[in-house]
Amino acid sequence: MSSEKAVDRLGAGRHVDGVPFPDRVVTTVHQLRTFDGATVHGILHRFPGSRAVMSVMHPRQQLAHHPMVSYFLRMGISVWTQDTRSPNNDINLIHEQAILDVAAGQVFLKDEGFEQLLTFGHSGGGTLFAYYIEQAAIEPEFRIDTTPAGRPVALAGARMPLPDGAVFLAPHPGQGVVLLNCIDPSVTHDDDPMSIDPALDMFDPGNGFAPPGTPSSYSDDFVAAYRAGQLRRVRHIDAVARERAAEAAAARARFARSGEPRDRRAALAPRVLTTYRTDADLRYADLSLDPNDRKYGSLFGRRPDLTNYGLVGFGRLTTPEAWLSTWSGLTSHAVFERCARGIHIPTLHVEFSGDAAAFPRDADRMFDAIPAVDKERHSVRGLHFGQPLEAGEPTGYAAASQIVEPWLKGRWELG
Repeated sequence: MSSEKAVDRLGAGRHVDGVPFPDRVVTTVHQLRTFDGATVHGILHRFPGSRAVMSVMHPRQQLAHHPMVSYFLRMGISVWTQDTRSPNNDINLIHEQAILDVAAGQVFLKDEGFEQLLTFGHSGGGTLFAYYIEQAAIEPEFRIDTTPAGRPVALAGARMPLPDGAVFLAPHPGQGVVLLNCIDPSVTHDDDPMSIDPALDMFDPGNGFAPPGTPSSYSDDFVAAYRAGQLRRVRHIDAVARERAAEAAAARARFARSGEPRDRRAALAPRVLTTYRTDADLRYADLSLDPNDRKYGSLFGRRPDLTNYGLVGFGRLTTPEAWLSTWSGLTSHAVFERCARGIHIPTLHVEFSGDAAAFPRDADRMFDAIPAVDKERHSVRGLHFGQPLEAGEPTGYAAASQIVEPWLKGRWELG
């Protein structure tokens, strides 16, 4: 296999090995009940004598095998990995509920006797923890009390321990902002995955698209028109989502009054949104836009001109409430830059230089929004999921651990 093909395979795959667990780590599995009655699960790797614990979570993915778990244990810190209430199935991912899931884990760890609660947010886990920290830091009566769709959420009554420190690795701006940047504005009919407006097609050579794999070059005018088209499409989907969420709310109200089985069924039957073609950020093909060390392509593959039409993609199937809470860059509260303004605890922000989801200009705004006096920002070589940037190089996680370990040990007594 040629070196070029080997590097491409490294970039396309997401599996990256960590390091062996140290001896004497005790691992236990736990089932927790959230403040609003949901069930969540977590795994505690307790390092003997450790008074600090690192929480590892993501709103959409199960992270029990995240490579950084082993690196943290090697540093002498216990690790808690936890799922939200619906891991790997985000059709109804409500971020306000996910905050309550985080809270259940933090309460458990505090009650287990850990003296320092630390959080590790990679990718979308960054916004999840930023949102939690922001809400945990304010008086309960001032916490967000409804989802963007208007359904009440019990943050005010929940016990929400404030973490002592936060580590962010390759955090992106939030699911909604990412989708706003990668949704295809050339879709003319949301129920037709093949509908297209050629004037807004980033994969049309007439608009600057080069043969697949060759960097494209889009004009400033096309970029401006493209971004405006993305806003229009998201606003349209927002309107549809609000209408359908209102229908569901009306059905719940009818059932509360009537108790009729038909009204109950209507209250339980949301009209699921299908959002086609969401792998179309101009930065995937034009590497001169917000440049870094990234490779051509998206998180889903080297051919966004094809993966954009595929089954897998951000926000493909969602309930109206999930769209408004998580996937709309215009209505979601789970936006890193917004949440970051409430982070006053010691914060470490580490970026991967070849990231195709967390771009430098986004990171500038996100880091600048954090008001914490004790905050640091670093960049290491690697791709978004920690793959090495080039064949033969250390993984991004190995490089990041060299930044994280002294930062932690300079502030807390580890095991």
